[in-house]
Amino acid sequence: MRIGADYLRSLKDGRRVFVDGECVADVTAHPAFRQAARSIANLYDIAAAPELRERMTFTSPKTAKPVQRAWQIPHSHADLRARRLFSETWAEATFGLMGRAPDHVAGFFAGYAAKPGFFAAAGQHFADNLVAFYEFMRDHHIYCSYAIVPPQIDRSKPAHKQSDPTLYAGVVKERDDGIVISGAQQLATGGAISDYIHLSCIQPLQPGDENYANCLAVPVSAEGLKLYPRKPFSRAGSAVDYPLSSRFDESDSYVIFDKVFVPWEHVFIYRNVELSRDQWRKTPSHLLGNHQAQTRYVTKLRFMAGLAQRMNETTGNIANPAVVGMMGELCALVSIYESMLLSHEVMGTIEDGVLWPSKTAFYAASALQSELNGRMLELIREMAGSAFITLPSSDADFDNPEILSDIARYMGSGTADAKTRIKLMRLIWDFIGSEFGSRHAQYEKFYGGPSFVAKQNLYRNFDFKRATGLVDKALGLPAIQ
Repeated sequence: MRIGADYLRSLKDGRRVFVDGECVADVTAHPAFRQAARSIANLYDIAAAPELRERMTFTSPKTAKPVQRAWQIPHSHADLRARRLFSETWAEATFGLMGRAPDHVAGFFAGYAAKPGFFAAAGQHFADNLVAFYEFMRDHHIYCSYAIVPPQIDRSKPAHKQSDPTLYAGVVKERDDGIVISGAQQLATGGAISDYIHLSCIQPLQPGDENYANCLAVPVSAEGLKLYPRKPFSRAGSAVDYPLSSRFDESDSYVIFDKVFVPWEHVFIYRNVELSRDQWRKTPSHLLGNHQAQTRYVTKLRFMAGLAQRMNETTGNIANPAVVGMMGELCALVSIYESMLLSHEVMGTIEDGVLWPSKTAFYAASALQSELNGRMLELIREMAGSAFITLPSSDADFDNPEILSDIARYMGSGTADAKTRIKLMRLIWDFIGSEFGSRHAQYEKFYGGPSFVAKQNLYRNFDFKRATGLVDKALGLPAIQ
């Protein structure tokens, strides 16, 4: 099993990640990525723990050695539940705040490998490439992130009609031993601290976009690959003042491909608009990857509810009827999402020996996530009142004897001393109001893309035959005598 120390050593590979105008020499040491990398390393240690062997691993069909359940192709409802318990264990270690942990893209590749015939439609060698790479990642516990959304340059035009044909990441040269990719793609969450980048496109492409209709993988250290992360939040302040930002900022990156060579064995779809579109829906990849995502999200919602409960206990509002009503609404929404997650499993269907999570359960959850997540955050803000904006400026204030007595006297509560109360409120503020918290609100709002896309997918997969059958039955009722 790969452990955390192995993972951290592997990141020292000459990758080109740029922050504040400079190339980062070592992401495991740089303050923008150091703690996030260690949070991922902790996940590897959890997966490798002997006492968690049954929960966290299954036996590789190829090596007969234990490998992470994130790579398991589910053949039964029990298998899908086992995958959920794996991801739930990891999500609890990060409080659901690292959405692109290594088990996310693992679900997509497990879904691909579950239907190799899909890739064989363009040639058996593509299916063989896909299965071989899946097995490599599974048996070596690879952390793969993805960049599958075109950059926001000119969304009024398809990829091939941009002002420069190499703005979007696509093929610029074909060689006997592989292809060369140039252009940009977003939004590689976790890319700076992962092993490989999976490049594809989740948006439908048009005829003429063939150069951009690919599915492939490249090492983050590949020559010509550059990552431009957004502003890091982990440097906002001390771990006491920003307990979440300092540990779980997985970062999001623009990925630039500057004549990056990709050998044929790492190419799974090549210049095929139809397969590029259908890879997400004619294999269980999108469902398995998002089964992990919903497991992570439900864990985060449990954490959210716990934060709200602790806040109300601390402020003495726990029995206030208005607060009880708001907490009841919050708990209802959290419980709905938890029930929908379990519905992925119990409503899942077996196709060709593979268990597909329920499409309607997932798309229903995804369709409402952008709206309901904001509502849940608003409930906490309403219950908090001024709690977050009346805190001392930083933890350093406790070191000043001149003001310590005032802090101790006026900033405690009926159930907690000042330091304990302030620590809790800073934790909640980092979750809901800091730059880190605001990024998470935006992340969840567009997690599944624009909500209308999920709603359209739900509409296409809803059982209208059964629903309209009831209408027809009612229309055929005999007249009442």
